[in-house]
Amino acid sequence: MIRYTVQLFGITVFAIALIWLVGSGEAVQTSSAQTPDPVLWADTVHINADQEFPPQETEKKSRDTFLKDVRNLTETAFSIRNQYMEEVDTRDIIKAGIVGMLQDLDRFSVLLERSSYDALLESTHGKYEGLGMQIDARDNRIIIITPIEGTPAYRRGLRAGDVIYAIDGQDTEGMTSSEASGLMRGKAGTSVVLTIKRTGLKDPLEFEIERAVIELKSVNYYGVVPGTDIGYVRLSRFAEETSHELREAITSLNERNITGLIFDLRSNGGGLLDQANETAELFLERGREIVYTKGRMEEDERHYYADRQPLYAPGKPLIILVDEGTASASEIVAGAVQDWDRGLIMGNNTYGKGLVQQIFNISSDGSMALKLTTAKYYVPSGRCIQKPEKQNKRSSRAPHPVALDEEEKEAEDSLTVSEQEIYYTNGGRVVYGGGGIIPDIEVDRETWKPIEINLERKSLFFDFAVKYVSEHPDVKRDLEITDDIVAEFRAFTKEKEFDYQTSLQVALEKLTEEVADEGQQEVFQAQLDSLTILVEKEKENDFDESVDYIRRTIKREIVASISGERGVYEEIILQTDRAVKQAIDILSTPDKYAELLLKGQKKAEL
Repeated sequence: MIRYTVQLFGITVFAIALIWLVGSGEAVQTSSAQTPDPVLWADTVHINADQEFPPQETEKKSRDTFLKDVRNLTETAFSIRNQYMEEVDTRDIIKAGIVGMLQDLDRFSVLLERSSYDALLESTHGKYEGLGMQIDARDNRIIIITPIEGTPAYRRGLRAGDVIYAIDGQDTEGMTSSEASGLMRGKAGTSVVLTIKRTGLKDPLEFEIERAVIELKSVNYYGVVPGTDIGYVRLSRFAEETSHELREAITSLNERNITGLIFDLRSNGGGLLDQANETAELFLERGREIVYTKGRMEEDERHYYADRQPLYAPGKPLIILVDEGTASASEIVAGAVQDWDRGLIMGNNTYGKGLVQQIFNISSDGSMALKLTTAKYYVPSGRCIQKPEKQNKRSSRAPHPVALDEEEKEAEDSLTVSEQEIYYTNGGRVVYGGGGIIPDIEVDRETWKPIEINLERKSLFFDFAVKYVSEHPDVKRDLEITDDIVAEFRAFTKEKEFDYQTSLQVALEKLTEEVADEGQQEVFQAQLDSLTILVEKEKENDFDESVDYIRRTIKREIVASISGERGVYEEIILQTDRAVKQAIDILSTPDKYAELLLKGQKKAEL
């Protein structure tokens, strides 16, 4: 039935193309091993509210009704093409019609033109020129899901959750992720300025970032934590070679007789479903269900199981690290491991993107494709990964959206334990629904102070490292950041005329303006000068209070300059990262790991 409807739909649109004498108007939907049979939608006719129609009996929804609706659509397009008072571009009105049909659907169902379709393919293989981060359209703005490690976005200090308010001065309100991506991409060596709003900071931040060639890979690092027999694997995405890279990594670690494994999925925005399935197979016993999908159509329900024996022995301890940037395929793996009690999930609540999407080619020349949500993902316990949508695309484009302060947003996005649906793992541990994966063990989020943010975004750590390495060519990656090096960095920031605004400084500037407006400068000048001195002292204190962070980051950049990404993992992340250190502590104490896995960290409030 579906195939027959597809054929009729294709014939109808092809007829329109012949009428308009434009060959590229044909809509062809093909099926292959990579593209399943498309699911069609109905009831998309727009009604003219100003025209009165005689009452009619409600027709039974059927194939004939659908074809009548399609005919109405084609006749409308034909009338516009031939009768409108001015000449119109037929491709533009057809594209507008498609966008209109998608407007009331979820925000992930979108029309992809060639550039955005190519960008989607780049996320699974190859390389591109840009900044190196995954983004999403949310709450009428562009939000950073995760900066890709080692890229310009990552090195400049952009973070998961940062909201992009402007790109080279162009406001992002109502912008789609593909539109934003198009603005941020460009020839390597050129720069783009991003205006960022970060939670907890009142004023926006500006980052000037130089584009580069972004080479995509999955396994950023694997190795054994120094001084232990615990393995560590960092996976940043799920692409075509992910399972192959992971098998090589875990095989190598097995040969080194590791007794525990930390699998780091933080800021992993997801990717290919088959790779998520093959990744979960590395840890779960053969025959275990990994994920299943449910949609409107019966054929949308599909169950995926582990088809091979696990590469990492079932009896060995496993901890998966997650955070708010862990999404989609990453959540499938984390959820399956949690539901089968195969390991512990540690970190922060994950992103909550659990929608099945398929790509349908809708033009014979490949210029347009449709990315359509067809189902949702569910992990074995029955939990849906997708967080409930608060806005569809139409409402998110309202001209005057209601502004919420940070506390209101946090309250709106949060669910108390009593409000969440309760599920159970295979062993009877309590886990919670409501979207995303809630970790068994929570880790406090790291927060950056204003001085730290500004030192990062102005690349002063990076610039200092380049200077230091050039002046100390024999420096080793295990160097200690002494007080002398910190003092040298402090002097370097002054040479670069580093400055930033504190809350006190902002208040002082407003006060100075008000005094000037009132013509009272002479009366209050002494007090204003005293406050200016206090601002400078506050900044000096800021540096001292952040000295531990400054030491760690100076070392990170120096190590990166001389040893690359591997050196950063071995000298910085594996030794100083808060979540990694906590995971090492648990894995080093078998009784503690067993107790946590048995009892869990969450209790139902009955």
